[in-house]
Amino acid sequence: MQAPDDLTQVGYVSGAFGVTGSIRVTPFSSDADALLSVKTWWLDKPSLQSVSVRTAKMHGGDVVAQLVGTLGRDASEALKGAAVFIPRSEFPTLPADEFYWSDLNGLDVVNLEGEALGQVSDMMHNGAQSILRITAVPDAAAEKAPERLIPFVDQFVKTVDQAGKKITVDWGLDY
Repeated sequence: MQAPDDLTQVGYVSGAFGVTGSIRVTPFSSDADALLSVKTWWLDKPSLQSVSVRTAKMHGGDVVAQLVGTLGRDASEALKGAAVFIPRSEFPTLPADEFYWSDLNGLDVVNLEGEALGQVSDMMHNGAQSILRITAVPDAAAEKAPERLIPFVDQFVKTVDQAGKKITVDWGLDY
């Protein structure tokens, strides 16, 4: 089976679970809806391959899954460290005011005055809220592009236009 073009990493195998061949997956999302609902995952160990998911459930902050054909603890331990991918097209649909982090990467960020702040290069979570990591265009004197961290909260993020590939924020150039 050929890998879909829209594979998105959603977690990684953090180890075996039990003795029957279940694996423990540490998800990048706190709710792990995509991992729990999609029945075909892609793992990159030993090489990129599709795997069928027999069962998947939350256990603490991780997902415990039984994969078809993975029998015994040794087989599941061999998958430790594997990245877990799911086609973006199979993610559950979100309400209008919610976004998957992967959909925000690469969007241009401008402030209310129309000044370009850069592009979203990554997202992170500090325990209280999600944070946009913005990489600005470097000037000629800079060795690397400056970075801005903007909390992804209503106070600062005013609009997200995925179709227009733009996020408008209440944030100054000098912050």
